[in-house]
Amino acid sequence: MNLNKASIIGNLTKDPVSRTLPSGQSITTFSVATNHVWRDKSQNKKESTEFHNVVAWGKLGEICGQYLKKGGKVYVEGRLQTRNWEDSKTKVRKSRTEIVADELIMLGHVSSKKDEQNDSIRQETLAREEVNAEELPVEENAS
Repeated sequence: MNLNKASIIGNLTKDPVSRTLPSGQSITTFSVATNHVWRDKSQNKKESTEFHNVVAWGKLGEICGQYLKKGGKVYVEGRLQTRNWEDSKTKVRKSRTEIVADELIMLGHVSSKKDEQNDSIRQETLAREEVNAEELPVEENAS
């Protein structure tokens, strides 16, 4: 038995980027920052931040693109996926690990122009999407 599951709660580092692939499939990408706080041996407070790349497909991606905004707090659940490619300019092999979102809950503020829909969306776990990893476009400037 295997398990590939990631769950994070954090804040969007910038507005999501949505696009439609030639196949007609919708995809939205965004980054979420999470913090880890602990105390060292001297009881000094320490903190570190991790940045997670998230990919949402189909209807879930469309909703993310429409409602998520920089700074908003979200719960994201999905699976980890690592993509590998060769940079066409430098010929250097690159890789990127992402969370392919299955579920998302908006916990913080969302677009104020959609206030009448916020209450129902904020508490709703969105539909799971099957993902075809081969359709994910390669971003040559990704790191």
